[in-house]
Amino acid sequence: MTAPGTPAGAPAADTDDLDVEEALALVREPHRDAHSEPRDDGPARSPGGPDVREPGDRPTGRHTATSWPRARETAARAARTARAHGRHSTADTPAGDRRAPVSVPLGDALGLVLAAPLDALTDLPSFDTSAMDGWAVAGPGPWQVREEGVLAGHAQPEPLTDGAAVRIATGARVPADTTAVLRSEHGRIDAQGRLHPTREMFHGQDIRPRGQECRTGDQLLPVGTLVTPAVLGLAAAAGYDTVTAVPRPRAEVLVLGDELLTSGLPHDGLIRDALGPMLPPWLRALGADVVAVRRIGDDARALRKAVTASQADLVITTGGTAAGPVDHVHPVLERVGAELLVDGVKVRPGHPMLLARTKEHQHLVGLPGNPLAAVSGLLTLAEPLLRTLAARPAPEPYTLPLKEAVQGHPYDTRLIPVVLRGDHAVPLHYNGPAMLRGIAAADALAVVPPGGARQGEEAELLDLPWATAGIGVCFT
Repeated sequence: MTAPGTPAGAPAADTDDLDVEEALALVREPHRDAHSEPRDDGPARSPGGPDVREPGDRPTGRHTATSWPRARETAARAARTARAHGRHSTADTPAGDRRAPVSVPLGDALGLVLAAPLDALTDLPSFDTSAMDGWAVAGPGPWQVREEGVLAGHAQPEPLTDGAAVRIATGARVPADTTAVLRSEHGRIDAQGRLHPTREMFHGQDIRPRGQECRTGDQLLPVGTLVTPAVLGLAAAAGYDTVTAVPRPRAEVLVLGDELLTSGLPHDGLIRDALGPMLPPWLRALGADVVAVRRIGDDARALRKAVTASQADLVITTGGTAAGPVDHVHPVLERVGAELLVDGVKVRPGHPMLLARTKEHQHLVGLPGNPLAAVSGLLTLAEPLLRTLAARPAPEPYTLPLKEAVQGHPYDTRLIPVVLRGDHAVPLHYNGPAMLRGIAAADALAVVPPGGARQGEEAELLDLPWATAGIGVCFT
């Protein structure tokens, strides 16, 4: 039998022979054979290594930038590699511990991905129940009504005999030998206390039979299912207290810069830190567990110590990715022997962003210090990496026509905050690298190709994580 999502003509994969990670990969990437290695799009560059260029790459000073689509693919591929290392590590190693499936209480599982099928632990419903408030009746009417009623949560009631009826509540166990449930609004009682139907009835009416929804052992949901509020409800109804899920990737934020204030008004050349308050909840909205936020300042030694000591899956740094006198990120990565996977991206704002593999199971995303540029780095590098680590599905790409023309960059992709109005995306002003006024009002970012976009031209949109799901769902 062909697996769901397998292209026509493709060989079916026997998921019984796959482990959890391979099954998740099959669910999320049906175009790739479950046992094949990820495609290598070219050599990675390490700090101080040769300046490898590709056709169309344009030098940006100290390095060659990566195209925006390829940078996102590289981040996702890096996460797949980290997950593979975790899968093949022993259980007592950090990598083996951090990516192994975990048992999670239902109250903490929202937004995770199932790492084991959700199989029915019982029949649902587990006994014949009434679907309505009314009377349980036996045989043809009219019926003599018993004095006692049947309520939900009570033990099995006495059986009915032909010609008898008993008041029953929704969800209550129906008495043995019940032939139907007569709704309250469809019955009347005469002066002799006999119950009459006011419309035609049929056998089994408004009875939910045992096992109507599922039988014990039925698969309710497969590996790879995103845990939504409805999934939590189904799991609880099926008798689960916990689910087996892919753990949330752990993220640590390192805020760089001596010029940053944590309170009050800017003064004397000092500015308020916007990224410290913004990044942790944004990362949580992307599915990460933020384990720490540390203020490092412009101290290379403190930065190196923080990077080497971190046990997070993803380290996020703010600022310091250029080549200024206090931009320490590149030198520190070189000193710790990190592998630089992306060193600059052809996107505005945010082109000085970077992605490095600092340990076998750990990556670092260096965000530019300007706030909107940092948002660009989050959605370009951190989002695909975190999503892939968590085994979450990639959002389906979609486009909308632009309400007005957007000026582009000659060589680079632009990410422009937009609001969605009907069937159009309306570009917002205040979209400079240091500005947050536009993104604070936005529903999405429009992906504007090099050269710009005309009025009415279709643009790919990147939804902001709270724009469609609601803050209460995302920030868990």
